[in-house]
Amino acid sequence: MNQHLTDLVAWVNAQHLSLAYITDPTNINYFTGFDSDPEERITALFVFPDAEPFLFVPALSIEGVKKVGWPYAVSGYLDHEDPFALIAAEIKKRDASPLRWGVEKDALSVLKYEAMTRHFPQATFPADASRFIEQLKLIKTPEEIALMTEAGQQADRAFQAGFAALRTGITEQQIVAEIEYAMMKEGVMHMSFDTIVQAGQDAADPHGGPVATKVAPGDLVLFDLGTNNHGYMSDATRTVAFGGPVAPKAKEIYKVCLEAQLTAQSAVRPGLTAAALDKIARDVITKAGYGEYFNHRLGHGIGMSTHEFPSIMAGNDMELQPGMCFSIEPGIYIPGVAGVRIEDCVHVTATGCEPFTHTPKDYTVYGL
Repeated sequence: MNQHLTDLVAWVNAQHLSLAYITDPTNINYFTGFDSDPEERITALFVFPDAEPFLFVPALSIEGVKKVGWPYAVSGYLDHEDPFALIAAEIKKRDASPLRWGVEKDALSVLKYEAMTRHFPQATFPADASRFIEQLKLIKTPEEIALMTEAGQQADRAFQAGFAALRTGITEQQIVAEIEYAMMKEGVMHMSFDTIVQAGQDAADPHGGPVATKVAPGDLVLFDLGTNNHGYMSDATRTVAFGGPVAPKAKEIYKVCLEAQLTAQSAVRPGLTAAALDKIARDVITKAGYGEYFNHRLGHGIGMSTHEFPSIMAGNDMELQPGMCFSIEPGIYIPGVAGVRIEDCVHVTATGCEPFTHTPKDYTVYGL
């Protein structure tokens, strides 16, 4: 039994539960090594205090489970069958009347909850597995950090592909296509999220995506991207100039954003709180007069998901610990002018932090 699954079994016992019911595909991968998007079908992991766990998957996924070396029971269902009746039968082989369930309150759908309560009307749900799992994932192992380091190296190569694609008249969408094609050619088949390229004023929308806007000389161009490396993610942002000098205001906000990012990254150390780290970056931007244009948290956790616990933000007094992994990504977004975000994800060390990505962050002009 792998250590993650061992820890889950220990939690089930400590909480005096009859079982844990895990439905989030990322969490199932974390505990079993089986990575699958079930779409509308049902995939679930059931863990017991004193019986072997079992995976329940669509019948078409059973061979995939075997290939990853899952050593315990796996059962499946055909599309015309009732998956919840089959699940209930498997559970009753191990516990005829499970009363206390641990479930992921962040992930369990109402449909799945109601289906289980129809089969087990006496069941109660006293323990939130979501809170336990986020704590379990908080400190990454050396093996996990190694996978994320490799993902960071892939992201660095993706940036280079994007910068090389910059030319007058190319659209944001076309640059994304060139980045992702370049990564696929080297065997990276999945980005960690939809790649973002935004040119000029488009980058002032921090939740925007690539559109048909054409890159023009004098634009700042924002690249936000990452890769999926065997289930572990990278995420980084760079903003570069294209084709010549940018407007003075755009260059000024770049300088301020870079100072905020570098100042915060150099301040990371065990014992500093997440709120204090957010404030370090935010103070730089506020002092420069752009505080109102930094309208999101400084960072988010990263691991098997690009956004996971914890948030690096005001009000979070969690102390940083070695092995924690998160983004440091201040941004300044001025509508009608430009947007700048600069981001590295880092892992905390005994004395500071190490970034996963190393693409230079100094103001750089491409296409001259």
